[in-house]
Order: sequence, then C-alpha cells, then structure tokens
Amino acid sequence: MPSVLAPPPEGSGLKAVPGVPGIPYIGNTFQVMRRPFHHARRRYEEFGPVAWGWLLGQRTVTVQGPEAAEVVLVNRDKAFASGAAWSYFIGPFFSRGMMLLDFEEHLHHRRIMQQAFTPERLRSYLDVMAPGIVRGVNAWEPGPAFKVYDHLKRLTLDLAVDTFMGVELDPAERARVNGAFIAAVRAGTAYVRFPVPGLRWHRGLQARRVLEEFFRRHLPAKRRDGGADLFAALCAAETDDGHRFTDDDVVNHMIFVLMAAHDTTTITLTTMAYHLAKFPEWQERLREESQALGTSRPGYGDLDALTGIDMVMRESLRMVAPVPALPRRVVKDTSILGFHIPAGTTVVVPMLTNHHMADWWPDPERFDPERFAPDRREDRVHKYAWSPFGGGAHKCIGLYFAGMQVKTIMHQVLLRYRWSVPARYEWPLDTSSLPSPRDGLPVRLYELE
Repeated sequence: MPSVLAPPPEGSGLKAVPGVPGIPYIGNTFQVMRRPFHHARRRYEEFGPVAWGWLLGQRTVTVQGPEAAEVVLVNRDKAFASGAAWSYFIGPFFSRGMMLLDFEEHLHHRRIMQQAFTPERLRSYLDVMAPGIVRGVNAWEPGPAFKVYDHLKRLTLDLAVDTFMGVELDPAERARVNGAFIAAVRAGTAYVRFPVPGLRWHRGLQARRVLEEFFRRHLPAKRRDGGADLFAALCAAETDDGHRFTDDDVVNHMIFVLMAAHDTTTITLTTMAYHLAKFPEWQERLREESQALGTSRPGYGDLDALTGIDMVMRESLRMVAPVPALPRRVVKDTSILGFHIPAGTTVVVPMLTNHHMADWWPDPERFDPERFAPDRREDRVHKYAWSPFGGGAHKCIGLYFAGMQVKTIMHQVLLRYRWSVPARYEWPLDTSSLPSPRDGLPVRLYELE
C-alpha cells in the first residue's frame, strides 16, 4: 500500500515523499537490482521524481531526473553526505576512499590527490600504459567465442598494476589481487550484511585484508624510490601549503582508486564493444578514424582527434552507467523539488536509469552516438542529464584519466581486430552489482589482415 515517508513540518509548504515501502528492510531491493529499468519507469509513472521505499535494509528516497540529481549532487546547503552513505555499502572494504569522505576532510584530501591527476601526470601515465596496451591487446587469440568482458578486465587490471602501482607481479599474485578487488566490489550489494563464512560480506572482508597487506608491503620502497606511477604520485603529492598523505591515507586511496579505475573502465569498454558488434557500421567508422590517425600509440594530444570513439564512449556511458547509483545520507532536514526529506534518510540518484528517461532523452533505448555530435549535443538539455561521473564536490577526480585510457585501448583494438555477434544476440546484463554481462560478452573475434 502507498504511504508517506514522513509528515513535513507544519507550515513549511513542503510535500510528503510518497512511495510503497514493501516488506521492511527488503522492500524493493530485488526489483531494483534485477529489473532496474522496468522498476524505475513504473515508480516514476506512479509517484513522479521523488519516491521512497526500503532498499538493502534502509529507508531510501530515490530521485529521478536531472533536476533532482542536481539538488543532491551540487548539495548547496550541505545536507547530503557521500561518505556516510557509501560507508553503509562499501565502507568495510574501501575504508576512507575519496567517495567515503565528506565536506572539509574530503576537500583536503581531494586537493592533495589532484596533484596526481595534473596534465603532466596524465601524460606520464599514458607513456607507462602504452606498451602494456599494445602488448595486452596483441596477445588476444581470435576465435568464435572470445569473451570480451573477461579479457578487458584482465587487461585493465594489468594496466592498473603497471600505471598505478609500478611493481612487478607474477601471474599468481596478479590473480590474487584481481580476485580480491572483485570480492570487495561484490560485497557492497550483499543481502546478508554480516560475516557469514562463504557469503559475499565475509569474502569482502577477507579481500580487504589481502589488499591492505599488499599495499603496505610495497609502500616503503615507493616512498623511497618514487616513480611515474600513481602509487608514487600519492606518496609524493603535496599541496602548496605542505600537506601530504600519511601511509594510511596512501593505502586507503590506492585500494579505492584501483578498484574505481579498472572496474569502471572495463564496464565502459565492454559496453562500447557490445554496441560496436551490434552496429558494425559504427565499428567501421571508428576503425577508419583510427587508421587515419597513423599511429598505434597515440600521444596525449592525439586523442582529441578520435571524435567517433569519444561519441561512442559517451553514448555507452549513457546507456550503461558503470556506477549505477550514487547514494547520499541526509545529515539535516532538507527538501528536494518541494518534498520534505528528514535527517537520517538515505537518498539515491540512480544514474543507470536516469540516463534512460524519455522526458530528457529522445528514444532513450536506441544506441545513437550522434546525440553527442556538436550539432546535436542532447546531453546539454540539462547540466545533469548526462552525469556518469557524478557532480558537485564529489565529481570523479579521475574522469580525464578514464577517457584517456578508454580511447587508447579502443583505438588499439580497432586497429588490430574486427568482432561481431549473432544478429539476434542481446547481452544478459547483470545489474545486481556493478553492471556487467553474465555471459562475459562472447563475440567472434577476427584479426585484421
């Protein structure tokens, strides 16, 4: 039965948030995680842009559309805390990562970390990455059931190890670190949120210990020797007034950034590969663009010429936002679009489904990279219509690094291979955690002559 979240203060002129809470603690969890697009459309039709229900054990207000997203993400009255919300989901596994800090502390850490993402640093990261991209992509073996997601995940982790960590790992240790990151990410959406051996939450806690031990073991040498990698950059990062990260800060940020970088990049590249297989005319258009560039190892300044890859990347980020939802904890009574939101509420901005709203995107289920062409720019209908990197103070600090890596990898893949899927193939997208294809996206991969 429909009910309201909480009565608004008398005389405030605010409305109560409507919704269908469902079973306490469980509520809409299964529908949101298994059929997010269907559930979001139905909720919007029934209640409009602001509605509430139980989700993963919390009373949660979900806000749909860019206008509500702007209120929450810009956070002008400092009522919405990112860290307090994310800590509930991933705090035990990614403790004190950038998304898990708030207000002045977050700003302090962000100022230091920004030194690791300057244009000069990005150029140095690309120089480190380039040989690994060529080596990794060239090692792929063409065939009729090449699993794109699995190979890209392995490649992006290898690149993250090279670019972010700057340490040599044998295959067994690489597999151990990769497994730990997967377990830590999946633990965030566990239904059972305490350590039962064998279940997601317990595996996530074990994974955190593995990652902490790994980074602490390598930290002294990185402090001493420096390097062109992110690990060294965080050890050396210093603001103009002399603030630096402690050892604990470096470990916490490395665990978080490595997860954020290789998982989200894998999802974006996989989504691009899927649509380029479904729409071979776009694949050929991008291949011609890459061939015209005249180099398999583009420099930082060359990437702006890859306009087709950029449009496909943006459309893929629209269709499948790698971070499907952005939660916030309300720290004081506030309002969203005229609705009363009491302190203590969890608010979620569902980027995955917001990007499919017909009110803001014409024919939103259609793959159409030209939406982002200079003469159309449908994303400019509202500042927060397209916001896969979030917004406000917590906007992703690595967004330019992500674009650089995605374009460089896709450029190399296009020069080396052609790929396809059966005409009626539709990928089975798993949205129970970060979105990914359940089948690994099998394609027929051909080597170009």
